Amino acid sequence: MNTPRVSVLVTTHNRKALLPKAIESVLKQSLSDWELVIVDDGSTDGTAAVARAFAERDRRIKYLEGDRVGRIAVVSNRGLAAAQGAYVAILDDDDYWIDDRKLEKQVAFLEKNQGYVGCGGGMIAVDEAGKELFRFLKPESDGEIRAKALVANPMANSTTLFRKSTAERIGFYDKNLVQFADWDFWLKIGAEGKLYNFREYFTAYRMWNKGSSFVHQKENAQSALIIVRRYRKIYPGFARALLMAWAYRIYVFLPVFLRRFLNPILSSRKKKVFSERTP
Repeated sequence: MNTPRVSVLVTTHNRKALLPKAIESVLKQSLSDWELVIVDDGSTDGTAAVARAFAERDRRIKYLEGDRVGRIAVVSNRGLAAAQGAYVAILDDDDYWIDDRKLEKQVAFLEKNQGYVGCGGGMIAVDEAGKELFRFLKPESDGEIRAKALVANPMANSTTLFRKSTAERIGFYDKNLVQFADWDFWLKIGAEGKLYNFREYFTAYRMWNKGSSFVHQKENAQSALIIVRRYRKIYPGFARALLMAWAYRIYVFLPVFLRRFLNPILSSRKKKVFSERTP
């Protein structure tokens, strides 16, 4: 098997019902020169059988099984170590791509623009049933991305593609960071070169109360404070970012029932303020 141009990385844990949708969206890509690396973080619900079935049908799919770790950075680093492509695309196991030319467009962009280390695009937020809630775009230019990078992740992770050589140079994900490893990764990789976001919708993003962003809110808040302080000399807006991080830290101590009610409202408002929400 020849070395693929793109390695698609999917980390998963107990997503038997949702993982097929993510895999199928990769299979539909117009660019066929890819490998799909699925790293299982100790699933117990039948996810392994689903992943193996797809791997048996398509030789480009690799399934890496492992014991439960519970840290996305550690699991992602295992997948990146196994990835062979010159480019790496990230896809969360509960999301799926909606543009069949996503990889084709992004590879063409990075091959044409050597000063850029990564790129992403927009998302369509959907509920558990797949019904569209709203759409949002991230800042487009490198300057716009850097201006908001300390307040929130300027790259929508499941839309992204980056150069593996750059990721190797920065040491992949920080395995010591409890949460928000993807945000930290993009701030770290952004220090190595330019970033870009297409003004196109690449991914359907599931918003639900079983998602990692809700389940691990307290850990997220702690990690946000670490990240803001870590990159304060590289990206602008430290005072504003620190204020937002502390506000989030206070919010996560509200009762769970109240956070469940407020979560979709605040998530939507955050995307409206720090991304460009569209009809």
